[in-house]
Amino acid sequence: MKQYTEFNQRRGMEMSGVMRYLMEIRGMTCTDCKNHVEAALDKAGAWNIKANFRRGEALFAATRDFSFDAARRTIAEAGYHVVGMQELEGEIEWAVTQDASSDYDWVVIGSGSAAFSSAIEARRLGARVAMVERGTIGGTCVNVGCVPSKTMLRAADLYHLAGNNPFPSLHTSQGSVDLVALVSQKNELIETLRQQKYEDLIAEYEIDLVQGEAHFVDDRRIQVGDRLITSGHYLIATGARPRIPDIVGIDQVNYLTSTSALDLMTVPEHLIVVGSGYIALELGQLFRRWGSRVTLIQRGSVLMPGYDVEIRQVMGEMLADAGIEVVLGAGYQHVDQIDGLTSLYITVKGQARVIKGDALLIAAGRDPNTEALNLAAAGINIGPGGEPLHDATLQTTNPRVYVAGDVTLGPQFVYVAAYEGKTAAQNALGGVKAPRPIDLSVVPAVTFTQPSLASVGLSEEQAEQEGIMVKTSVLPLDALARALANRETRGLIKLVAERDTGRIRGAQIVADNAGDVIYAATLAVKFKMTINDLTDTLAPYLTMAEGIKLAALTFDQDVHKLSCCAG
Repeated sequence: MKQYTEFNQRRGMEMSGVMRYLMEIRGMTCTDCKNHVEAALDKAGAWNIKANFRRGEALFAATRDFSFDAARRTIAEAGYHVVGMQELEGEIEWAVTQDASSDYDWVVIGSGSAAFSSAIEARRLGARVAMVERGTIGGTCVNVGCVPSKTMLRAADLYHLAGNNPFPSLHTSQGSVDLVALVSQKNELIETLRQQKYEDLIAEYEIDLVQGEAHFVDDRRIQVGDRLITSGHYLIATGARPRIPDIVGIDQVNYLTSTSALDLMTVPEHLIVVGSGYIALELGQLFRRWGSRVTLIQRGSVLMPGYDVEIRQVMGEMLADAGIEVVLGAGYQHVDQIDGLTSLYITVKGQARVIKGDALLIAAGRDPNTEALNLAAAGINIGPGGEPLHDATLQTTNPRVYVAGDVTLGPQFVYVAAYEGKTAAQNALGGVKAPRPIDLSVVPAVTFTQPSLASVGLSEEQAEQEGIMVKTSVLPLDALARALANRETRGLIKLVAERDTGRIRGAQIVADNAGDVIYAATLAVKFKMTINDLTDTLAPYLTMAEGIKLAALTFDQDVHKLSCCAG
């Protein structure tokens, strides 16, 4: 705690000339090297020093008159070589003053992506940080979400191609599906990434881990087991869980969620899926490819209402071609289970119907994990879904408490959670000169079906609802050489642009690797690129990404009549 003691003493002084610096250093190979470098920088007049031998860098605070040459000499004397140094984010304006009555500056409740991003940023800012976790370290993404689902989806894609490859000259065949082995491999991957990307970082960044259930005692204290903790600021990053719809009898039957479905050791004969969002689509196709009969059921009368009609049509055709039944406009009556057979009673257009299957998957949205936090004691208001209400800077109605990630019921993506966690720490702890509002106007989204679906920005329908005059282009994949070479031309790329200026406002893609291609469109939307900007850019030939340029060319011409690379 020596650094904290010195740092606290200096924080009582005038901080107007204090800067943060990042120094690149060669020669560090272990923890002892890290300690030697930190000692050398301390001798040179720096403080709040955090060296990292794995990244070959040191982050520290110092005044503007800090001597780079002196630091380089002291580090050289310790046996290491300074490559360079850069100033980070201007002057530090510390918003929080430590005092003896607080155990920490920043306590993060939760241990997922938002939590770790926030805790790491808080440590970079010099805060004393604790992380509270009631269960398994790592949150949704690594344990039960992105990582396990995507590795199983990849396995299903390969299995499907083995029996349905588009090249007649290749003779492949499918064997049986060994879910026991696949689940074991999936769990090994989870354990490896959880250790490397989460658990190891707790010690690396000197974060105090507090195991147990947290709840607020009042506006500045939480209780975790027998321990009472006081902090200058808090972050609620407790994530969300599958929402269970209010269907009569649902609490009397065995049902699957996105978590338990990925642990099945046998393939269901008929999987009934309540919901038709991205989780339902991904897992529905997954089990269809394993050999299950699959029925997707939703209340709404339109499949995927957030997408334009062209996208809805091609995705509907994809589901139909795969043999997946989609039931729209369903009213749920009740559900029961007898001898392992589940019967779901619904009405469709006034007609009663019973759907029977040996497995029921609930994929009908998410609920925030807030019920145990006692938010009322902290003066934190909640929304209709139980989510903590917050302003654009992620501050709740208690100015000491911030929120980030899935618990907000905002976009349920790990990259959004990490962005929010980092922003919350900066806003609470003075990492920026003034609190910054989050900007979720350009958030890419990917559904990992095959072909996959990706989007960013405004759809044509959304733009019209906002009163924006737009024009669109639709590129069928049979106009894209890479899709022809792959012998997979199902899908399209659609761009939405302002009618007068040509500014790109949105993109929607159904194609192999749509999730990779959408990043180019994300940059175009974020940085207000125009149709001409895209058409004037060199695009690598025989890639799916070339489709973005071809879709831009489609605004003014028929690309079917262009030679290869003529764009």
